[in-house]
Amino acid sequence: MVKINELFSSELEVVNVGLEMFKEDLNSQGVKVSQVNFMPPADGDEEVLAALDYLDTPGIREKIEAANKDVVEKVVSSRPVLIGFDQAINVIPGMKKNMIIHAGPPVAWENMCGAMKGAVTGALVFEGLAKDIADAERLAASGEIEFSPCHEHSTVGSMAGVTSPSMYVHIVENKTYGNVSYTNLSEQLSKILRMGANDESVIERLIWMRDVLGPMLKEAMEIAGEIDLRLLLSQALHMGDECHNRNVAGTTLLIQALTPYLVQTSFSTKDKVDVFNFVASSDYFSGPTWMALAKNAMDAAHNVEYSSILTTMARNGYEFGIRVSGLEGNQWFTGPAQVVVGPLFAGFKPEDSGLDIGDSAITETYGIGGFAMSTAPAIVSLVGGTVNDAINYTKKMGEITTTENPNVTIPILNFQGIPTGIDLRKVLETGVLPLIDTAIAHKEPGIGMIGAGVVNPPMECFKKAALALAKRIKELEA
Repeated sequence: MVKINELFSSELEVVNVGLEMFKEDLNSQGVKVSQVNFMPPADGDEEVLAALDYLDTPGIREKIEAANKDVVEKVVSSRPVLIGFDQAINVIPGMKKNMIIHAGPPVAWENMCGAMKGAVTGALVFEGLAKDIADAERLAASGEIEFSPCHEHSTVGSMAGVTSPSMYVHIVENKTYGNVSYTNLSEQLSKILRMGANDESVIERLIWMRDVLGPMLKEAMEIAGEIDLRLLLSQALHMGDECHNRNVAGTTLLIQALTPYLVQTSFSTKDKVDVFNFVASSDYFSGPTWMALAKNAMDAAHNVEYSSILTTMARNGYEFGIRVSGLEGNQWFTGPAQVVVGPLFAGFKPEDSGLDIGDSAITETYGIGGFAMSTAPAIVSLVGGTVNDAINYTKKMGEITTTENPNVTIPILNFQGIPTGIDLRKVLETGVLPLIDTAIAHKEPGIGMIGAGVVNPPMECFKKAALALAKRIKELEA
């Protein structure tokens, strides 16, 4: 009784969970209140909650945990190695002369955003399939061109991700599991095809990349044999990159590895100088390389029955899509593409921004980019926020992942591994969505990049995936 009296004679503070109106009422009466914002798992969706309950039943839960352990082991033990460059038509599985592959889940021409339409039409002119942009628009709408997601061809593409048959691509082999992945080359400048720009200067640059840059890189890698990308990635993170939007160290390390072989190629001194100047024109040169590395590791971990781990996050400016290891093949779970929040270049307004776009979220799926923002505090000058925000983002992503990758570590967090293995169950249970840092393209075709920021996927993707996973596991258990 004495203890109770002591309690009520001391200054009390209320903890309010849920509706803030109660906090406001108590504050008006001079009562100290700590507000706890509460969101029920899966937004309170009863069907999804029932699916999560099923996935958590004894026996099922253990099988999921075992599968997830297998998946993250495949991700962590993957050793992606750059083995060459070649034209897409020669190496990308299923590539055709009348095919354009693009970022994100499947999307029809009529639903493509401005940046993707701009990239598609520019690619058709570049390929000589259309005489000008107007002719390319007619051709794209005619049904004669086949559109397909990069991810369904062992490939990733940044922003619009548009890759056409004669473009040169990276070839990355997984030395542990043998799968091969691809991605196109960086165009460097902000007025570029992947951002939806498609004027004469963009086409001329693509032609030079096809005729000089790509063949020189191909010949250099024939001399080099292979370059260990995971080793370079780890070094880049220790030097201040997060290897999605900040690639200062990564590009330095990659061109340092390539240079001894580039200088041995049969190209003229002028061509070599042009290539080195091109690489020096933007830090983003290595950006696609890390995307191919991440794709290579995540593909090795796809198609593991019972697993709830994400192997893909991708956006096309119309929809955001995810794929889950335990749901085989090319099953996409989609929701509407989101608005990217961040600073814009001078002269542009929020209403100029296109919606979230690009396969580059494969970096976050692997555990770098936004998940490793604490390695790159300087990134906040591009995407907004503070250094503390960058550190806290990484810590928050630990709440929805399965393990840490000991091969790729974060110095400022006592060399902990990057958060690895996004578990869709944890996303739904905690309400914490994956964080992606990304560029912003103009909503209209032909303009290009106008800023950068951060974005989350829509929760809808995860709800659909949980329902599908529960259904699949019930089939397996039947």
